[in-house]
Amino acid sequence: MTDVKKKIEVVSYNPKWPEMFAEEAKQVWQALGNNCIAIHHIGSTSIPSLAAKPIIDILPIVRNILEVDRVAGAMARLGYEAKGEYGIAFRRYFQKGKNTRTHNVHIYEQEDPEIDRHVKFRDWLRSHDDDAKSYAQLKLKLAEQFPQNILQYCLGKDTFVAGIDAKDGTNGWRMVQALTDREWAAVRAFRLKYFFKSNVDPFTWTFDRRDHVHWVFYKNDKIVGYVHLQLWPEERAYLRIIVIDEQYRKLGYGSQLLGLCERWLHHQGYKKLMIQSSSEAYQFYLKHGYAKMPLNDPNGRYTDSRDIEIGKLLFVKF
Repeated sequence: MTDVKKKIEVVSYNPKWPEMFAEEAKQVWQALGNNCIAIHHIGSTSIPSLAAKPIIDILPIVRNILEVDRVAGAMARLGYEAKGEYGIAFRRYFQKGKNTRTHNVHIYEQEDPEIDRHVKFRDWLRSHDDDAKSYAQLKLKLAEQFPQNILQYCLGKDTFVAGIDAKDGTNGWRMVQALTDREWAAVRAFRLKYFFKSNVDPFTWTFDRRDHVHWVFYKNDKIVGYVHLQLWPEERAYLRIIVIDEQYRKLGYGSQLLGLCERWLHHQGYKKLMIQSSSEAYQFYLKHGYAKMPLNDPNGRYTDSRDIEIGKLLFVKF
C-alpha cells in the first residue's frame, strides 16, 4: 500500500481553539494523575488571530519525567501515540490523530528551561503583532513550498524561532539531537575546528547511525557546545567528543553539559560512561567522579597510548 502523506494546511485562527485545548487538557491531566502540576496551551493555536496548522499543542509540567512512561497506557486510551523524547532531552512527546493529527503533547519536568522557552515564545507573539504577522506569513509560504514535507516545513521556521528566542528573555539551556541545518553546521564546525583540525572528518558515517547520538547544547538562542555519544552493549556508553566553544568556556557549561549527558544516559538505563581522556582534561574528569577504568572497546577501535582510559558508574539518582 502506498503511504499517502497528508497535505500541510495553515488555516485562519479559530476562536474555538482555546476551548478545545481546555477540554483536552482536563483529560490529559487525568491520565498523568498526581504527577502533573500544571498545563499550558502553547504553539500557534494559543496565539489569538495567528494563522496555524489546526493542531493543539499542550505542555504539561510534571514532578518526575520518568513517571510519565508508566502512564503511556492511559494516554493511549485517549488516542495518543507515545514518541519518547523525539530528539529533545528529558521530554516526553505524544501525538494524537495519526494522519489527521489533532493534538501534540510535550511533557517536561518542573524547572526544565524548555517550559519557560515555550511560554515566552507564546507570550512574545501574543504581544508583538508585527512578529506574529511575520510568523503567519512564513508558515503560509512554507506550507505552499513544502505541502507534504512536514520536516522541511518545521526546519524552515528554525531561524525565525531562534530570532524570537534571542529577544523574548529566554534564559536557559537546551540539549537536542542535531536536526536543523543550523545544528548540523555547528556539529561539523565543532568537529573540524577542535578535533580534526582539517577540512576532512573521517567519521561523518556516524551521523546516520542509531548507536551514535549527536547532541547540540544551547544557551539561550546560541549553540555553545556539542557532544558525540556512542551507545555500547552491556549498559555502557562511550563519550567520543564533548566540547564547549572557546568563547563560552570557563562559565561552567562544560560541567553542566557533562552532567546532563550522565543524567540522560542514566534515564536510558546505562550504567557506565567510558572516556579516553587527554592528559590535559584528566583533572577535569577526576573532579566529576571519574576514575581509571579499562575501556574494553567492543569495536576494537585503535586507542592512543597517550590517552587515559577512565569511566564512571552512573548509579547516582538524578
